[in-house]
Parts: sequence; structure tokens; C-alpha cells
Amino acid sequence: MALNFRSRVEHASYPWVERLRAVPRPVAIGGFVALLAVGILAPRPWAGIAFLLVSLFVGWLLYLTWERLTLPERLMRTAVLVLALAVAVVRIFPS
Repeated sequence: MALNFRSRVEHASYPWVERLRAVPRPVAIGGFVALLAVGILAPRPWAGIAFLLVSLFVGWLLYLTWERLTLPERLMRTAVLVLALAVAVVRIFPS
């Protein structure tokens, strides 16, 4: 039986979600904050790459949780994703 795209992504993500759940919460949040700090403080190309990684992570979590979120939660998380992508583009491609 062929699985649809969402089912395949959820199935492939399961081991990564379990690893993430095994990490103590302060360590996971600290890593995320450190990545954001690199995005803010690093020179141009590295800062954009850090924000791209943040965007990938936020987008992945948004995709996995989309069906369980209410409309305001979807809008807020989509806004965070768009903001992170915008900062990444500005940091990678300066004017």
C-alpha cells in the first residue's frame, strides 16, 4: 500500500522526533537560542545559513503539527517561519 506524502514525512520524522524528545528541554532550547545568536552575531553568509537552519526546523515542526493546530496557532507559526526566512534572505543576499 502506497503512503501519501504526509504519511511518509511523518514516518521518516518519527526517529528524529523521538531523539529530540530524549534531549533535556533546557539543552534543546539552549541549542535553538545558540543558533539564533549565531544568526544575529555572525558575519553575513554564516548568519543567513543559521537562519535558514532555524527556518527549516520551524517549517518542519509546522508541517508535522499543522493538522492539530487551530487557526491562530497556524497564523502565528507561519508568521515566525516567514520572518525567519526573510531574515535569512536579507543576511545571505545583502542589497
